[in-house]
Amino acid sequence: MFQKEQLDLLKQFVMACKANPQMLHTPQLAFFKEWILSLGATLPKPTPTEEKPKEKPAPAAEPTIDDDSDEEEEEEEKEAEESEEEELVESDLDIPELDGLIKNETDVELEMGDDSVDVTEEMMDASNDKRSEAMSLLSDGNFDGAIAAFTEAIKKNPCSANMYAKRASVLLKAKRPSAAIRDCEKAVTINKDSAQPYKWRGRAYRLLGKYVEAYHDFQKACQLDCDETAIEWKKEVEPIAKKIIEHQKKYERLRAEQERNRKIKEAKKRREAANREYERSKRQQSSGGGMPGGFPGGMPGMGGMPGMGGMPGMGGMPGGMGGMPGGMGGMPGGMPGGMPGGMPGGMGGGAGAGGMPDLNALFSDPEVMSAMQDPEVMAAFQDVSQNPANIKKYENNPKVKKVIEKLQAKFGGGAGGMPGGRPAGGHC
Repeated sequence: MFQKEQLDLLKQFVMACKANPQMLHTPQLAFFKEWILSLGATLPKPTPTEEKPKEKPAPAAEPTIDDDSDEEEEEEEKEAEESEEEELVESDLDIPELDGLIKNETDVELEMGDDSVDVTEEMMDASNDKRSEAMSLLSDGNFDGAIAAFTEAIKKNPCSANMYAKRASVLLKAKRPSAAIRDCEKAVTINKDSAQPYKWRGRAYRLLGKYVEAYHDFQKACQLDCDETAIEWKKEVEPIAKKIIEHQKKYERLRAEQERNRKIKEAKKRREAANREYERSKRQQSSGGGMPGGFPGGMPGMGGMPGMGGMPGMGGMPGGMGGMPGGMGGMPGGMPGGMPGGMPGGMGGGAGAGGMPDLNALFSDPEVMSAMQDPEVMAAFQDVSQNPANIKKYENNPKVKKVIEKLQAKFGGGAGGMPGGRPAGGHC
């Protein structure tokens, strides 16, 4: 009628109840308790620690994984909105406008010299002649003629930074600051220590309303050559340039601070996500009342008592008789759903032990019973039950290690303990 394995499991459950009658008062075994009482049995009263606290309002339903996902999405949307609200908007700066700005420029690129040409003395003489011609045309007010003459001079001597600077000065008189800037940049590449290109480029920037760039060029020109004109031009743009520079520095500091705050928020968000994942994992492990696969209803944290595999002297039980004489190498198979995994290696038939270990002593030990209700410990045992080799993962876990040592001590005989050693007293 009954299979031997079923009867053995029932015997183990009864022995556990004898060892710790208080477990009959757990909600999961309420059906079993009611049946015993209906037969006229008398049960010991619950201990004070087991007394139920005063009724409190029913807690809200625990959020599911989907609820968490919705909450995360809501938080992300909220953070995105806050980020948009916190977007740094740079205020307008009231910059006074100097006289003489050129706003409608007709920009035409001019011909540049060929740097690869080897300049001979004849070419240099011809270049100087064109330079003299350009200066004569400039004195007559013929800006276009002067620019054309300087262009010929540059073509004859393309390695002269002074020629480009001279043409730039005429281009400014002709109200062509953009072309003047290109000439000055070319001159700087030829001779970066010449003050004239910086002076005329600074003037071009000033005419375009680029006061900061003009200020820096005038500073450089004054460092290279103390020119009174450059000094005067520098003084004109200095107050405006410094005002703009201070404004830019202010917002650079604000942007740096905003970036730091953003990184702090991102780090906080990652920590909270990790915590949520951890809590969700804990809820999944503890859902359903005890570990899966236990006795119907399950004991809290133990999920019932089925499958205490590998007990010596219990032939035919799941897990089989394992181990070698002379010690306990571990508990194979474990108590599926209850004490999962056990200690790998099998409970060897201890020399002289032969029979079933003292379960009364095991289940009356408060430390063991407390550990059996610890989700972390039970999760470790469940992991080991599926793959005994996984016990190596818990070598440095003091909580799991302590329970294993306690169980080894209860079962007596040199215990094999954590992986890496041989069962004490066993044979090679």
